Amino acid sequence: MDQTTQFIGQSFAFLDAVEQAERAAELNRPVLVIGERGTGKELIAERLHRLSPRWGEALIIMNCAALPETLIEAELFGHEAGAFTGATRTRAGRFEEADGGTLFLDELGTLSMAAQERLLRVVEYGEVTRIGASRPVRVDVRIVAATNEDLPLAAEEGRFRADLLDRLSFEVITLPPLRAREGDVRVLTDYFGRRMAAEIGWPQWPGFAKEAMVELEAYRWPGNVRELRNVVERAVYRWLEPTRAIDRIVFDPFGSPWRPVPMPNVARPSAVKSPQAPAPAAPLPPMAAFEEITDLRAALEAHEVAILRSALSRHRFNQRATAKGLGLSYDQLRHCLKKHGLLGVTASAEA
Repeated sequence: MDQTTQFIGQSFAFLDAVEQAERAAELNRPVLVIGERGTGKELIAERLHRLSPRWGEALIIMNCAALPETLIEAELFGHEAGAFTGATRTRAGRFEEADGGTLFLDELGTLSMAAQERLLRVVEYGEVTRIGASRPVRVDVRIVAATNEDLPLAAEEGRFRADLLDRLSFEVITLPPLRAREGDVRVLTDYFGRRMAAEIGWPQWPGFAKEAMVELEAYRWPGNVRELRNVVERAVYRWLEPTRAIDRIVFDPFGSPWRPVPMPNVARPSAVKSPQAPAPAAPLPPMAAFEEITDLRAALEAHEVAILRSALSRHRFNQRATAKGLGLSYDQLRHCLKKHGLLGVTASAEA
């Protein structure tokens, strides 16, 4: 958990979820935090603990998806020496470590049915039995769990115990995705941008250009706040003119014309043929010999222009089709065309 990260946002959807967490923090009841990846589930769990009467005790965090199924129960409930191969000494589990405090179970939906059954007993009776032990140990633990799965649906399909879900869902806090948080992209962009500028020693914060902010606010943010932070910080550190507003955004750091692609006619064991599979990328135009390049930036710009011209021609200067063919949004393509002075070329071709 990033202890330096703060709650940043002003949208009603976001503030409602935070207020809900603050009210639930005072009660000694389990809480489920639901949300897409990158929405801040860990931060909500920390807030629930810090604002609770247990704030002076331990907050133990366990990612249920980070361990193989064979070790989950040993991690949660502990084990006695010799309970299984490799158990050379007695070890307390996460429940015993969190005694008196809060246990945060991230990725709850990945727990095996066996682990769910044992977890249910802890919730019901407040007792933990280490693997290999004959007597239970009483614990006083508040459980906060998080997932990005639809647990009611998982219970209907038999993948999650309905009785455990009933006991853990005293309060359910569902975090809104960033695309539903009106106005928060601009606020978060300014926050992360200023922080990154200070980290790399910029004398001032020039902000983002208007066109760049339009791109940021139009993007869907499947990775939510975590993705936004990466995109903004990447844009700041790559920008070489700290006195001028940033006008270049890279949403996909893997989006390079030199990105490795599967070799043709090579069978891949896991590949499944699809009638809608995209056609392989067209070969790029030849580059000048490396030893002849004396201006790297100019060479890269020229190569980018060549790629854009080729793609426009291939798609009959249809900008939306060109954007799709290059894996860009329409706004991103327009930004590239404007940057290289190619908007006039497309306009004359369409005329």
